[in-house]
Amino acid sequence: MAEPDFFPKAGALSLSEIASLAGVVSPEGADPEARFVEATALEQAGPDSVAYMDNPRYAEALDATAAGLVLVSKRFAARVPEHAVALVCAEPYRVFAEILARLHPMAMRPQSCFDAVGVSPGALVHPTARIEHGASIDPGAVVGPHVEIGAGTVVCANAVIGPHCRIGRNCSISAGVTLVNALVGNRVILHPGVRIGQDGFGFAMGPRGHAKVPQVGRVVIQDDVEIGANSAVDRGSGRDTVIGEGTKIDNLVQIAHNVVIGRHCVIVAQVGISGSATLEDFVVLGGQAAVIGHVTIGAGAQIAATSNVNSDVPPGARWGGTPAKPVREWFREVTAVKMLASKRVSAKDDEG
Repeated sequence: MAEPDFFPKAGALSLSEIASLAGVVSPEGADPEARFVEATALEQAGPDSVAYMDNPRYAEALDATAAGLVLVSKRFAARVPEHAVALVCAEPYRVFAEILARLHPMAMRPQSCFDAVGVSPGALVHPTARIEHGASIDPGAVVGPHVEIGAGTVVCANAVIGPHCRIGRNCSISAGVTLVNALVGNRVILHPGVRIGQDGFGFAMGPRGHAKVPQVGRVVIQDDVEIGANSAVDRGSGRDTVIGEGTKIDNLVQIAHNVVIGRHCVIVAQVGISGSATLEDFVVLGGQAAVIGHVTIGAGAQIAATSNVNSDVPPGARWGGTPAKPVREWFREVTAVKMLASKRVSAKDDEG
């Protein structure tokens, strides 16, 4: 049985085309018309492959690579084997990503599960929905009344789009997504199992029981946002829940009601953000970080994995720990505790 080709190649790239992507000129003595058909790891590369190297951990793999072209930062250029062309550039990994995108455009975002354009048989589309020409609706998808979907957008199998939702152009709504009470911009990617716009967790608690607070806000997702599989974004209670342009969210992330996330933030897997928290632009949250409600994390701040943020974080700060604090302070505390523990162990050894 032949192996399936999940991500067919769009063609080959010449050295001159790759150099142009990197913003540099082709190396002297190299053939600018040499063709490269794949981009892969140093260990797997062959003579017609492009690889990259920007981490000293892979120095030995660079020494042994059979790649025909290596994207490399200046500090490692001398280690590129003689048989390979060394293309020195400032951001090897970013250029490598651009090459992969050119070679495998189908891998850039989820595609139709039915490999079709238009409304497929078995899709349920309400007669009042407006679907632009060039959009794709897969079998099993449900599109509710007064929905608007832009050209180039794909709604994959068994996704559900609730009434009055609006989805921009060239989006991917993957299999099994539910999208309700939401406005979605252009080029947004929602991976399988994402839940958008359901109730926020709002209750007026008291000794007579917990009264449900109606959640009447929306979710607003701006252009170029990507949300990983099985993440959940609750709609607002009063104000909208907002995810800013270019923000990237990993799998299994919980974003509660009224949260406002700025532009180009990065939120790693299993993060939980409580209601009414605000993340300004370019914030990074490491995996399993927790953010309590009503705090603000300033622009450009970075929070270490497994940290617990329970107060406002200044712009540009690097915090970690539980409760989170400036990284240097956190490291001093960890070191002090380690030293105390070591002294106790030594004292017990002396007593023995």
